[in-house]
Amino acid sequence: MKPRLYLETTIPSYLAAKPSRDLRLAADQLTTQEWWARRRGDFHLFVSDAVIEEVRQGDPAAATARLAVVQGLSVLDETPMATALAKRLLGEGIIPAVAGTDALHLALAAAHDVDFLLTWNCRHLNNRALERRILRACEACGLTCPVICTPMELMVF
Repeated sequence: MKPRLYLETTIPSYLAAKPSRDLRLAADQLTTQEWWARRRGDFHLFVSDAVIEEVRQGDPAAATARLAVVQGLSVLDETPMATALAKRLLGEGIIPAVAGTDALHLALAAAHDVDFLLTWNCRHLNNRALERRILRACEACGLTCPVICTPMELMVF
């Protein structure tokens, strides 16, 4: 059985975006495209309504391109366990209130026993300074935290 992987919004955004002039961002976009081409088939991919809502925002042409990336992927439903974990992450200040959707992404992945949460969001999600607090919050809700990582971390060369 393939590992389960939740695509946070930054992944379809990087896949559909025009190449950045910023060298680091351009490198991350390229890594995302390489991961998508080489490794996505190794995983059962999931998104959520939150991802779909986020990719719909902004420039209509860009939104259409992002929506094409997530079209046909399995969608995780909100559950009471996900809601409880998101509230804990926000209530304990692990993820700030202004990033409530980030808490929801993590909570949905954990509540649905997803193996990996793939993201370029290194401020609120893939942040080593927050890792232990995130793990403890998941455990306090009786959930297992997915491995939170970037496409680079899941790339096999």
